[in-house]
Amino acid sequence: MVNGYAPKTLQEALEIRAAHDVVPYAGGTDLMVENRPNVTYLFLNKVQELKQVVVDDNYIRIGSGVTFTEAIANENVPQLMKEAISRIAACAIRNAGTFGGNLGNGSAKADSVLINFVAGAKLRLLSVKGERIVDVDKFYLGRKKLDLGSDEIIAEVLLPKTGLENYYYEKVGGRNALAISRVSFAGVFEEKDGKITNVAAAFGAVADTVLRYPDIEAMLIGKTVEEAKAMKADYIKAYSDRMVLTRGRVSAEYRKTVCMNLLGEFLTKFGI
Repeated sequence: MVNGYAPKTLQEALEIRAAHDVVPYAGGTDLMVENRPNVTYLFLNKVQELKQVVVDDNYIRIGSGVTFTEAIANENVPQLMKEAISRIAACAIRNAGTFGGNLGNGSAKADSVLINFVAGAKLRLLSVKGERIVDVDKFYLGRKKLDLGSDEIIAEVLLPKTGLENYYYEKVGGRNALAISRVSFAGVFEEKDGKITNVAAAFGAVADTVLRYPDIEAMLIGKTVEEAKAMKADYIKAYSDRMVLTRGRVSAEYRKTVCMNLLGEFLTKFGI
Protein backbone atom coordinates (compact mmCIF):
# COMPACT_ATOMS: atom_id res chain seq x y z
CA MET A 1 0.00 0.00 0.00
CA VAL A 2 1.33 3.45 -0.94
CA ASN A 3 1.00 6.16 1.71
CA GLY A 4 0.92 9.82 0.87
CA TYR A 5 -0.73 13.20 0.58
CA ALA A 6 -2.32 14.59 -2.57
CA PRO A 7 -2.62 18.39 -2.20
CA LYS A 8 -4.56 20.39 -4.78
CA THR A 9 -2.82 23.72 -4.24
CA LEU A 10 0.80 24.79 -3.94
CA GLN A 11 0.21 26.34 -0.52
CA GLU A 12 -1.26 23.09 0.75
CA ALA A 13 1.71 21.18 -0.65
CA LEU A 14 4.19 23.50 1.06
CA GLU A 15 2.42 23.16 4.41
CA ILE A 16 2.46 19.37 4.19
CA ARG A 17 6.13 19.41 3.16
CA ALA A 18 6.96 21.53 6.23
CA ALA A 19 4.93 19.46 8.69
CA HIS A 20 5.72 15.91 7.61
CA ASP A 21 8.61 13.72 6.47
CA VAL A 22 7.53 13.26 2.85
CA VAL A 23 9.17 12.59 -0.50
CA PRO A 24 7.91 14.81 -3.36
CA TYR A 25 6.43 12.70 -6.15
CA ALA A 26 5.47 14.11 -9.54
CA GLY A 27 5.47 11.69 -12.50
CA GLY A 28 7.10 8.97 -10.45
CA THR A 29 9.02 7.46 -13.36
CA ASP A 30 12.06 6.92 -11.11
CA LEU A 31 10.39 6.59 -7.72
CA MET A 32 7.95 3.89 -8.79
CA VAL A 33 10.88 1.71 -9.84
CA GLU A 34 12.67 2.23 -6.52
CA ASN A 35 9.58 1.03 -4.61
CA ARG A 36 10.83 2.45 -1.31
CA PRO A 37 9.30 0.74 1.74
CA ASN A 38 7.78 2.77 4.58
CA VAL A 39 7.97 6.05 2.66
CA THR A 40 5.27 8.71 2.70
CA TYR A 41 4.93 10.56 -0.59
CA LEU A 42 3.80 14.07 -1.43
CA PHE A 43 1.93 13.62 -4.72
CA LEU A 44 2.18 16.85 -6.71
CA ASN A 45 0.42 15.89 -9.93
CA LYS A 46 -2.76 17.82 -9.00
CA VAL A 47 -0.97 21.09 -8.19
CA GLN A 48 -1.73 23.25 -11.22
CA GLU A 49 0.62 26.06 -10.15
CA LEU A 50 3.54 23.72 -10.90
CA LYS A 51 2.30 22.83 -14.38
CA GLN A 52 2.72 26.17 -16.19
CA VAL A 53 5.20 27.52 -18.73
CA VAL A 54 5.39 31.31 -18.38
CA VAL A 55 7.60 33.88 -20.10
CA ASP A 56 8.58 37.08 -18.29
CA ASP A 57 11.10 39.84 -19.08
CA ASN A 58 14.13 37.67 -18.34
CA TYR A 59 13.21 34.00 -18.23
CA ILE A 60 11.25 31.14 -19.66
CA ARG A 61 9.82 29.71 -16.44
CA ILE A 62 9.08 26.00 -16.69
CA GLY A 63 7.04 24.63 -13.79
CA SER A 64 8.47 21.58 -12.08
CA GLY A 65 5.27 19.65 -12.78
CA VAL A 66 5.41 20.23 -16.55
CA THR A 67 5.83 16.92 -18.34
CA PHE A 68 8.31 16.42 -21.13
CA THR A 69 5.51 15.81 -23.61
CA GLU A 70 3.87 19.10 -22.62
CA ALA A 71 7.18 20.95 -22.98
CA ILE A 72 7.82 19.52 -26.45
CA ALA A 73 4.44 20.88 -27.56
CA ASN A 74 4.97 24.32 -25.97
CA GLU A 75 6.12 27.05 -28.36
CA ASN A 76 8.00 28.91 -25.61
CA VAL A 77 10.35 26.06 -24.70
CA PRO A 78 13.73 26.43 -26.48
CA GLN A 79 14.46 24.00 -29.30
CA LEU A 80 17.65 22.82 -27.58
CA MET A 81 15.63 21.65 -24.57
CA LYS A 82 13.05 20.04 -26.83
CA GLU A 83 15.72 18.11 -28.71
CA ALA A 84 17.16 16.71 -25.49
CA ILE A 85 13.90 15.75 -23.81
CA SER A 86 12.47 14.24 -26.99
CA ARG A 87 15.13 11.52 -26.61
CA ILE A 88 14.06 10.58 -23.10
CA ALA A 89 12.91 6.96 -22.99
CA ALA A 90 9.55 6.17 -24.61
CA CYS A 91 6.37 8.21 -25.06
CA ALA A 92 4.79 6.79 -21.91
CA ILE A 93 7.73 8.01 -19.81
CA ARG A 94 7.75 11.43 -21.47
CA ASN A 95 4.02 11.69 -20.81
CA ALA A 96 4.59 11.22 -17.06
CA GLY A 97 8.14 12.45 -16.39
CA THR A 98 8.56 16.03 -15.22
CA PHE A 99 11.27 18.69 -15.02
CA GLY A 100 11.16 18.71 -11.24
CA GLY A 101 11.49 14.96 -11.05
CA ASN A 102 14.44 14.94 -13.46
CA LEU A 103 16.19 17.46 -11.21
CA GLY A 104 15.15 15.87 -7.93
CA ASN A 105 16.50 12.49 -8.93
CA GLY A 106 19.99 13.95 -8.62
CA SER A 107 21.48 12.11 -11.58
CA ALA A 108 24.15 13.48 -13.92
CA LYS A 109 22.54 11.42 -16.68
CA ALA A 110 19.28 13.39 -16.60
CA ASP A 111 18.65 14.76 -20.09
CA SER A 112 16.94 18.02 -19.16
CA VAL A 113 19.53 18.75 -16.45
CA LEU A 114 22.34 18.84 -19.03
CA ILE A 115 20.52 21.64 -20.86
CA ASN A 116 19.89 23.49 -17.62
CA PHE A 117 23.64 23.45 -16.96
CA VAL A 118 24.74 24.67 -20.37
CA ALA A 119 22.04 27.36 -20.31
CA GLY A 120 23.07 28.61 -16.88
CA ALA A 121 19.54 27.99 -15.60
CA LYS A 122 18.35 28.94 -12.15
CA LEU A 123 15.92 27.03 -9.95
CA ARG A 124 13.13 28.52 -7.88
CA LEU A 125 12.76 26.62 -4.62
CA LEU A 126 9.77 27.23 -2.35
CA SER A 127 8.92 26.55 1.28
CA VAL A 128 6.45 28.02 3.74
CA LYS A 129 9.26 30.40 4.72
CA GLY A 130 9.58 31.87 1.23
CA GLU A 131 11.63 31.28 -1.91
CA ARG A 132 15.25 30.71 -2.88
CA ILE A 133 16.71 31.20 -6.35
CA VAL A 134 19.65 28.84 -6.87
CA ASP A 135 21.99 28.37 -9.84
CA VAL A 136 21.56 24.84 -11.13
CA ASP A 137 25.28 24.08 -10.82
CA LYS A 138 25.13 25.07 -7.14
CA PHE A 139 22.01 22.96 -6.63
CA TYR A 140 23.90 19.78 -7.58
CA LEU A 141 26.32 18.91 -4.78
CA GLY A 142 27.26 15.45 -6.06
CA ARG A 143 25.64 12.18 -7.02
CA LYS A 144 22.14 12.14 -5.50
CA LYS A 145 23.09 15.14 -3.34
CA LEU A 146 21.07 18.32 -3.77
CA ASP A 147 20.86 21.73 -2.13
CA LEU A 148 17.20 21.16 -1.29
CA GLY A 149 15.87 21.66 2.22
CA SER A 150 13.62 19.07 3.81
CA ASP A 151 10.82 21.64 3.71
CA GLU A 152 11.42 22.82 0.13
CA ILE A 153 9.84 21.99 -3.22
CA ILE A 154 11.38 22.59 -6.64
CA ALA A 155 8.88 25.02 -8.15
CA GLU A 156 10.34 26.27 -11.45
CA VAL A 157 13.25 26.06 -13.84
CA LEU A 158 14.28 29.54 -15.01
CA LEU A 159 15.86 29.39 -18.48
CA PRO A 160 17.30 32.54 -20.07
CA LYS A 161 15.10 33.90 -22.86
CA THR A 162 17.96 34.32 -25.30
CA GLY A 163 21.31 32.76 -26.05
CA LEU A 164 20.23 29.18 -26.76
CA GLU A 165 19.46 29.56 -30.46
CA ASN A 166 22.85 28.38 -31.76
CA TYR A 167 23.64 25.02 -30.26
CA TYR A 168 25.14 21.57 -30.69
CA TYR A 169 23.65 18.57 -28.88
CA GLU A 170 24.52 14.90 -28.90
CA LYS A 171 23.59 11.90 -26.78
CA VAL A 172 25.62 8.70 -26.95
CA GLY A 173 23.89 5.54 -25.75
CA GLY A 174 24.15 1.81 -26.07
CA ARG A 175 21.48 1.79 -28.78
CA ASN A 176 19.64 4.27 -30.98
CA ALA A 177 16.46 4.51 -28.92
CA LEU A 178 15.31 4.32 -25.29
CA ALA A 179 18.90 4.50 -24.06
CA ILE A 180 20.34 5.87 -20.84
CA SER A 181 23.20 8.19 -21.75
CA ARG A 182 26.77 6.90 -21.69
CA VAL A 183 27.92 10.38 -22.65
CA SER A 184 25.84 13.45 -23.41
CA PHE A 185 27.00 16.85 -24.60
CA ALA A 186 25.46 20.26 -25.16
CA GLY A 187 27.14 23.43 -26.35
CA VAL A 188 25.83 26.92 -27.09
CA PHE A 189 27.55 29.67 -29.05
CA GLU A 190 27.00 33.40 -29.56
CA GLU A 191 28.88 35.90 -31.70
CA LYS A 192 28.32 39.65 -32.08
CA ASP A 193 30.20 42.20 -34.15
CA GLY A 194 32.78 39.60 -35.08
CA LYS A 195 33.57 38.66 -31.48
CA ILE A 196 32.57 35.57 -29.50
CA THR A 197 30.28 36.68 -26.70
CA ASN A 198 29.37 33.29 -25.27
CA VAL A 199 30.58 29.74 -25.62
CA ALA A 200 29.42 27.11 -23.15
CA ALA A 201 29.91 23.35 -23.04
CA ALA A 202 28.38 20.82 -20.66
CA PHE A 203 29.06 17.09 -20.33
CA GLY A 204 26.57 14.66 -18.81
CA ALA A 205 26.70 11.05 -17.61
CA VAL A 206 30.49 11.10 -17.14
CA ALA A 207 30.89 12.10 -13.48
CA ASP A 208 28.89 12.50 -10.28
CA THR A 209 27.37 15.69 -11.64
CA VAL A 210 27.16 17.47 -14.99
CA LEU A 211 30.52 19.03 -15.84
CA ARG A 212 30.90 22.60 -17.04
CA TYR A 213 33.97 24.86 -16.72
CA PRO A 214 33.22 28.59 -17.14
CA ASP A 215 36.86 29.53 -16.59
CA ILE A 216 37.94 27.46 -19.59
CA GLU A 217 35.04 28.81 -21.65
CA ALA A 218 36.31 32.32 -20.90
CA MET A 219 39.46 31.61 -22.94
CA LEU A 220 37.46 32.25 -26.13
CA ILE A 221 35.28 35.15 -25.00
CA GLY A 222 36.12 38.33 -26.90
CA LYS A 223 38.10 36.45 -29.54
CA THR A 224 37.29 36.34 -33.24
CA VAL A 225 36.47 32.96 -34.71
CA GLU A 226 39.85 32.90 -36.44
CA GLU A 227 41.63 33.69 -33.19
CA ALA A 228 39.65 30.98 -31.44
CA LYS A 229 40.48 28.53 -34.21
CA ALA A 230 44.18 29.10 -33.59
CA MET A 231 43.60 28.28 -29.92
CA LYS A 232 41.46 25.20 -30.53
CA ALA A 233 44.06 22.56 -29.63
CA ASP A 234 44.99 24.32 -26.39
CA TYR A 235 41.33 24.83 -25.57
CA ILE A 236 40.49 21.14 -25.96
CA LYS A 237 43.61 20.16 -24.00
CA ALA A 238 42.48 22.39 -21.12
CA TYR A 239 39.27 20.36 -20.91
CA SER A 240 41.10 17.06 -21.19
CA ASP A 241 43.49 18.02 -18.39
CA ARG A 242 40.67 19.15 -16.09
CA MET A 243 38.13 16.39 -16.59
CA VAL A 244 38.24 13.47 -14.16
CA LEU A 245 35.62 10.99 -15.28
CA THR A 246 34.04 8.01 -13.60
CA ARG A 247 33.72 4.53 -15.00
CA GLY A 248 30.16 3.47 -15.81
CA ARG A 249 28.91 1.00 -18.36
CA VAL A 250 32.03 1.88 -20.33
CA SER A 251 35.55 2.90 -19.32
CA ALA A 252 36.54 6.39 -18.23
CA GLU A 253 39.06 6.47 -21.07
CA TYR A 254 36.35 5.81 -23.64
CA ARG A 255 34.18 8.51 -22.12
CA LYS A 256 36.98 11.09 -22.24
CA THR A 257 37.72 10.30 -25.88
CA VAL A 258 34.07 10.73 -26.77
CA CYS A 259 33.84 13.97 -24.78
CA MET A 260 36.82 15.50 -26.55
CA ASN A 261 35.49 14.42 -29.95
CA LEU A 262 32.11 16.00 -29.22
CA LEU A 263 33.74 19.20 -27.98
CA GLY A 264 35.78 19.37 -31.16
CA GLU A 265 32.71 18.81 -33.35
CA PHE A 266 30.86 21.56 -31.48
CA LEU A 267 33.66 24.04 -32.13
CA THR A 268 33.92 22.98 -35.77
CA LYS A 269 30.21 23.56 -36.30
CA PHE A 270 30.73 27.24 -35.49
CA GLY A 271 33.87 27.65 -37.57
CA ILE A 272 36.44 27.11 -34.83
